Amino acid sequence: MTGKISVIGIGPGAYDMMTVRAVRTLEACDCIIGYHVYVDLVRDHFPDKAFLTTPMRREEDRCRMAFEEALKGQDVAFICSGDSGIYGMAGLVYEIAADYPPVAIEVLPGITAASSGAAILGAPLIHDFAVISLSDLLTPWEKIEKRLKCAAEADLGIVLYNPSSRKRADYLERACDILLTILPESRICGTAGNIGREGEETHIYTLGELRHVSVDMFTTVFIGNADTTVINGKMVTPRGYHVERKAND
Repeated sequence: MTGKISVIGIGPGAYDMMTVRAVRTLEACDCIIGYHVYVDLVRDHFPDKAFLTTPMRREEDRCRMAFEEALKGQDVAFICSGDSGIYGMAGLVYEIAADYPPVAIEVLPGITAASSGAAILGAPLIHDFAVISLSDLLTPWEKIEKRLKCAAEADLGIVLYNPSSRKRADYLERACDILLTILPESRICGTAGNIGREGEETHIYTLGELRHVSVDMFTTVFIGNADTTVINGKMVTPRGYHVERKAND
């Protein structure tokens, strides 16, 4: 009998921001596998489980580890931060499944950083928006640049994942420079850091100010659309209900 692999999005990190289904699956599993930082976020809540971890850049090894444990008959919880299907591991698990005998796989969604960050910033994503990662580890920078330009030209709200790291310290500045070729310096922007964890913080800037802001890999960046404004210290993007009300008057 083989076990099952549940690819679970654990949300931003706080226990109470996981879905009920995620918690129940973690309670029922035999083994929890993940990047060591994410495993440390859940370890205290499930102390009776076996834990297997790998460092960053060992994503494929983690996936194969999950299949090896499942083939031993273990029910495996393979955890990802945020949502398992948005910059998570669900896709790679399905890709690697081809190398193994059939193993049941289920994907459990979680709260992605765009949603959790928006909640503490205010309501910046009430209208259409794009999510773009600034990491060029798997995506050429030229393609990232094109996506930034297209989103700006379409007046979409923009959420930036992976805005910076030790090796990519100037990537947010570079992204802002690209956006500033299309958008005004006054465009409302925001950052949300350590969402749902100790040290959670938010800040609101203009795009011109954001260019000079230092962020880390635990920060999510929000670029507003042309209607985005600041209301009582919160970043808010109107959807247009006031226009609809006027039309009906």
